[in-house]
Amino acid sequence: MFKRKMAPQLTYLSQKTEFEGVLHGEGMLRVDGVIHGTVDIKGDVEISSTGLIEGPEVKAHNIVVEGVLKARVFAKGKLTLSRTARLEGDVVAGSLEIEPGAYYTGYIETCDAKSLPPAREVPELYGTTEV
Repeated sequence: MFKRKMAPQLTYLSQKTEFEGVLHGEGMLRVDGVIHGTVDIKGDVEISSTGLIEGPEVKAHNIVVEGVLKARVFAKGKLTLSRTARLEGDVVAGSLEIEPGAYYTGYIETCDAKSLPPAREVPELYGTTEV
């Protein structure tokens, strides 16, 4: 027989809700409120413009930030920072998209960085002199 495909589960934290602790989940997470703690989601995380996550680390497949994120970030897929985003923390992500106007401070490493060829010496530019 045919198997019915299940819709992904959505965990929603509303704007006037605050959570403190460790949050694990299988589906997707949308944060309009505040989370203080560790977030480990198997699916995607979206932090709206009113949302805040502050803690030691956030792990998810894809992460979209429109609000505030203060943590070490591990995105297996893509990390997207919208123009209203504020991110403070180190990032390891498969890929990264930053819109103009987003604020970010920290260290960024893409997962494929180790597969890049070694850096070459930069050729001397015409008209440059050493001081």
